[in-house]
Order: sequence, then structure tokens, then C-alpha cells
Amino acid sequence: MTLSIDNGGGKTPQRQKVMVVAEPTRESAVALHYVLSHVVFDNDVLYLLHVENPTFWNSCFKKQSSSTTITAAREGGGCHGCGCIGGDFDFLDQMKSACELVNPRLKVKVARVETDAKDKAYMIISQTKVLGIDLLVVGKRHSLANAILRQRRNGPTRGETAEYLVENSKCTCVAVQRKGQTGGYLLHTKNHRNFWLLA
Repeated sequence: MTLSIDNGGGKTPQRQKVMVVAEPTRESAVALHYVLSHVVFDNDVLYLLHVENPTFWNSCFKKQSSSTTITAAREGGGCHGCGCIGGDFDFLDQMKSACELVNPRLKVKVARVETDAKDKAYMIISQTKVLGIDLLVVGKRHSLANAILRQRRNGPTRGETAEYLVENSKCTCVAVQRKGQTGGYLLHTKNHRNFWLLA
């Protein structure tokens, strides 16, 4: 199941705009891999959208005991003790470089926006409208992981955000999960649930 834009018959395919919700997580990397291998073509435009929560980062860094520790957390990829995943501030550049390496003719753009965690899904949908996105792709955690995370913190988990985006996005939205190490992808859209696509 390759989700791309219908070009209306035998005409030259139109350039499509695809957005990936970019985070320093395994799920986001899976979503990007799916897009690069099954969705985008030469001269398409790929947006890597990262939604930052300034309130979360501020509270995270306030827990550090010294500026040296904060600098190490920023540079070394770890917000120790505050529950964030990864913490590498260069992950967007790494994702962009990986995209350009796989497909040099693909136009890759990076976008960063700030909002509170509760408004994350709304902000993503808002950006798809502003940028005229044709296809939105988001990584999705397994349901067991979602249940565990829900008990540990307030606000929507990534899985809930993915579900909200699938149900409420005006453009087509695909939530992607990895099915085993070599088993392909499990895709979720508004009209297709648990669609298994071989890698």
C-alpha cells in the first residue's frame, strides 16, 4: 500500500508535499524510513516537522544542578532524570542529511514550532494546512507502550497523538509502526486499520 497522490491518469505526476512528524525516537525514524522507501519521489517536497514543548524543556533543565550538566545534556544527547527521550538537538539535521543521501533530488525542509504538549496535535494539523501538505506521516508506538506511558505522565502519549492526527487531519494521514525487525510496516489510516506492508 503506497499512499501517494493520484495524478489523474497518465499525466506527469504532480509534485507532492509530504510531512513527517520528526522526533528523536525510533518510531519517528521508522516513519521516515517508510516515507523514503515507499512514498516520495524525485522533486517531491518533504517537510520534517518538530513540535517543541518549551515548558517541558525549561522544567527539565531546571532540575539540573549546574550549567555544566545542562551543557552536557544538550551536547551529549541526554536529559538525565527528566524523562525525555534522546535529547539530541541535532537530530533534525541528521534526518535531513539521511534524506538527501537516500534521494539527492528530494527537496527536504525542516520546520520547528513551539507549543504545549496538549496542543501538539492541533499544531501539527495547523501546519499541514499552512504548508498545503498532501500526506502526513507519523510514527506510532505499540499499544502496550502507550498504556504504560499513559500511567507515567500527564498529557497525550505519542500513540494518542497519532490516532488524533489520523482521525482529524484534513489531508491523508498515515500512522506507521514497524512490524518486527524485518516484517515490514503496520499502517493505520482513517479508512485502513492494521494494513501490513512488506518492507
